[in-house]
Amino acid sequence: MTSFEDFSLSRRVQQSIDEMGFEEPSPIQAACIPIVLSGSDAIGQAQTGTGKTAAFGIPIVERATPDKHVQALVLTPTRELAIQVAGEFRKIGKYKRVRTLPIYGGQSIGHQIRALQQGVQVVIGTPGRVLDHLRRGTLKLSHVKTVVLDEADEMLDMGFIEDIESILKETPDERQTLLFSATFPSEVKRLSGRYMKSPQHVTVNRGEMTVPLIDQVYYKVLERSKLDSLCRVVDSEEVQLGIIFCRTKRGVDELVEALLARGYLGDGLHGDLSQAQRDRVMKKFRDNDIELLVATDVAARGIDVENVTHVINYDIPQDPESYVHRIGRTGRAGKRGLAITLVTPREFKLLKQIERETHAKMMVREVPSLEDVAERQAEGWRNRIVEAIQSGGLGHYRAILGNIIDDHDPIDVACAALKLASAGELENQSDVDYDFGDTGATPGMVRFFVNVGRSARISPADLVRTISEEAGVPGQSVGKIDIFDRFTFVEIEQESAPFVYEALRQSRINGARVNMEPAKPRTRTR
Repeated sequence: MTSFEDFSLSRRVQQSIDEMGFEEPSPIQAACIPIVLSGSDAIGQAQTGTGKTAAFGIPIVERATPDKHVQALVLTPTRELAIQVAGEFRKIGKYKRVRTLPIYGGQSIGHQIRALQQGVQVVIGTPGRVLDHLRRGTLKLSHVKTVVLDEADEMLDMGFIEDIESILKETPDERQTLLFSATFPSEVKRLSGRYMKSPQHVTVNRGEMTVPLIDQVYYKVLERSKLDSLCRVVDSEEVQLGIIFCRTKRGVDELVEALLARGYLGDGLHGDLSQAQRDRVMKKFRDNDIELLVATDVAARGIDVENVTHVINYDIPQDPESYVHRIGRTGRAGKRGLAITLVTPREFKLLKQIERETHAKMMVREVPSLEDVAERQAEGWRNRIVEAIQSGGLGHYRAILGNIIDDHDPIDVACAALKLASAGELENQSDVDYDFGDTGATPGMVRFFVNVGRSARISPADLVRTISEEAGVPGQSVGKIDIFDRFTFVEIEQESAPFVYEALRQSRINGARVNMEPAKPRTRTR
């Protein structure tokens, strides 16, 4: 399958897929969607990031009827995954009006009961909370047509086997069962043998991937200042001809518009363009009429331009194969190429996965400060002025400036001319970043309040390890830690504080949901 349209989906589901910006099915989607649409049981072996949620979500929404009873049940190991999967289902079912409800512990059960009473077609939940609703009689599974066990190996590792079996016994014998798992230990095999009927196996095998001999670097950026960071990187890197990758068609259009507004020469390439439009954009790129080509993975296939100096992953790719294909667009014909990836705190784990599976080591760089960019630009203008003086032919301009120089300092006149020529781009600007204010921290640090403590079995080592893994921040950046029964205070170096804040404020430590906020300054008593 090369297009979602090949699945002959209903107009409303296809409209949702188009709006989500998907251009073609991933390997797991291409293999699974027809099987699930046919009603057969299926076992999918795929890692996170391969698009497996849409692989079962699209056909489940396609087969859903307007009846307000539960038609599909998705079991997930964690609350976080349940919320994530429910969000994907809502997008897919937007125009078909398929109602979806995540149910998990930690949220008011009364809210969930009221939502179930109003009628939902798809329930996504953790085994414990689903079982709780079954025992209360607030969840009925007698009309369920499809059950999905998502990340089955993880659910069994967490000891959910008995809960899963109890839930499956409440569903009709003629249901369709789908099982997705990254690995297939003996417990998963036993579960599939006991509860599935002649399942079809789908395996997405990534195989060995080799990364081309290209310099590879990444910049840690904050989500809120991602566009500013991209512009600084482009300005400081002297990109002559670059391809910038976005994940979706909408992302391409929005980024092109933002870059044009800032004066960059760029254009976009994605699947919604006609062949004539595509050819026109590519001609401008090959002729150097534009310096930045913003594209999706699908649209960039077949691009063979030898002089591409930079590939920039504005959106980190979802899998290592896409990363390898993207960066192979530069460094052609023995020329130097540089692959740059922008990584937000939440994407740091995905970056490490790409490094592991491609056996590539990316160098980390600091996003250039405004002062760095301004000095680079100033140096460029100084060189251009010297070249203009050396090349001569200034007589006409001397005549224009004759009277002005009589009345004004020649240095001021030159500065005014430079200001006009540079359109003010050399004027001082200031960095806009998180301002945490006074948090009562040690000088040079930011103090945070975290809503978990000893009662959640949190130790200082757990906290330091989580900060390091989630935010890509070295353990040395963590300062004083005060752990109480139900909350914790931790100090982070000022430079690393924004990354830790973005990465941890909606994460988990030892299974406990984390809420992280800048601490209030300590009140001092006399």
